[in-house]
Amino acid sequence: MPRMPELSWRKALDRTRRVALGRLSEIFGTSELNGAVWEELEVGLVQADLGAALASEVTATLRKRAGAQGLTRSGDLRGSLQDTLLGYLASPAPRPVETRPLVMVLVGVNGSGKTTSAAKLAARLQMEGRRVLLAAADTYRAAADRQLKLWADRLGIEVVLGRPGSDPGAVAFDAAQAAVARNLDVLLVDTSGRMHTSHNLMAELQKVCRATAKVVPGAPQRVLLVLDATTGQNGLAQARAFTQAVGVTEILLTKLDGSAKGGIALAISHQLGLPITYTGLGEGPEDLAPFDPLAYVEALLPSAAGSSASG
Repeated sequence: MPRMPELSWRKALDRTRRVALGRLSEIFGTSELNGAVWEELEVGLVQADLGAALASEVTATLRKRAGAQGLTRSGDLRGSLQDTLLGYLASPAPRPVETRPLVMVLVGVNGSGKTTSAAKLAARLQMEGRRVLLAAADTYRAAADRQLKLWADRLGIEVVLGRPGSDPGAVAFDAAQAAVARNLDVLLVDTSGRMHTSHNLMAELQKVCRATAKVVPGAPQRVLLVLDATTGQNGLAQARAFTQAVGVTEILLTKLDGSAKGGIALAISHQLGLPITYTGLGEGPEDLAPFDPLAYVEALLPSAAGSSASG
């Protein structure tokens, strides 16, 4: 699977690096380590949307590391901070042997970018040589059907559509049957956006998942929560609710390139123990990238003041 160029990650996280963490470039200068440096660092991490608790924990961990390593200059902190942040990103759990078809359900609130993400993910899986079927289970929004059909036609991928207002579980069931009958590799189910606080809508989402399991035992094997990076800490509440309802297995983080709150990826991954597997770094189908922890953290942090490196 091709990696996203490092430059794309730096461009995507430019706003977070400049707006929220810009002061860190001065911290990573040549000043002596003191209380003001640690306070400035913690404030910057909070502004990047790690959340107060995690920002405090990261700062405390870094202070211990600095003491153990005998660091006295703030310019020595960047590498140690990078290593510390990497440690807070959850690693993907070992995946069981994939059955065919592999059923992947995309869930999330309204406006998070599920339909576009479903199409982009289908394009990426297709590039990997997998035969993919899309299911338009967002039956309440006619525009979602049209949008997914346009993407599918452009990519040359088949899509199962339901009638407007029809039962989304029935669409998922029909799509699962079609995927089995055609011996396809992956079924991607796009669901309607729903408020994570609505019990009835979350129960309906559970029904969609159960519908696929009637055809493919153990389905859905993967449930991707599509989160908009610009929502910041609100994304944590969404993630908790969806995980409780449908057993989210991973995060697909969208709009990272438009947010000054790029640190939310760390907060979500650490607090919920959910790996981020894909990230939206732009508008094109090729801009859905496998999440690269090292590239992400490296792009998140500014260089030292006076450094020739950009950002």
